[in-house]
Amino acid sequence: MGTTVLRSYRPATPSLTQWIGVGFLAGAASVLVFHQGAIAVMHALELTQRVPYPMQPTEPFGVPQIWSLTFWGGVWGAVFAALFRRLDGGRLIAASLVLGALLPTLVAWFVVAPLKGQPLAAGFAPMAMAFGLIVNGAWGLGTGLGLVVFGGKTRVERRSNQRRHAGTDRRRVDRRGRGLQPA
Repeated sequence: MGTTVLRSYRPATPSLTQWIGVGFLAGAASVLVFHQGAIAVMHALELTQRVPYPMQPTEPFGVPQIWSLTFWGGVWGAVFAALFRRLDGGRLIAASLVLGALLPTLVAWFVVAPLKGQPLAAGFAPMAMAFGLIVNGAWGLGTGLGLVVFGGKTRVERRSNQRRHAGTDRRRVDRRGRGLQPA
């Protein structure tokens, strides 16, 4: 009965390309579920006049606003995936929630608004400012959850894989893949 040393390696995290792709998809899906869901709740509570899933055309191409938001949510999701590549589990979700509330909101207030001829920081109106932080925070939460669920492994799984695939921890297996005594 012959034995071979099992030397296959499977990384604990997906490749960078896969991870960023998952980030894009998680960010885009999060716009449709979490971001627009937060708008729907706030609208139902009469805290905002904005309605979820807006279909009015955007400039300059006339794309419905919801699809523009979904695309940009995907772009931000890819950025978050690149920024948070080393995080996992709860730390990834928390970082996505906090930075999701802050980064896109600050860009909207101080870059996008002036380009569109709108007032900085939602005119410094407290409720309008809170609205941006809340809906973008909800988006960040959804993106973080998507990255954890669809893109990576938990910390326990990563530690297990790191130990299993360390250079000195190789198992001997028979031809049918059953484990024998350690080498």
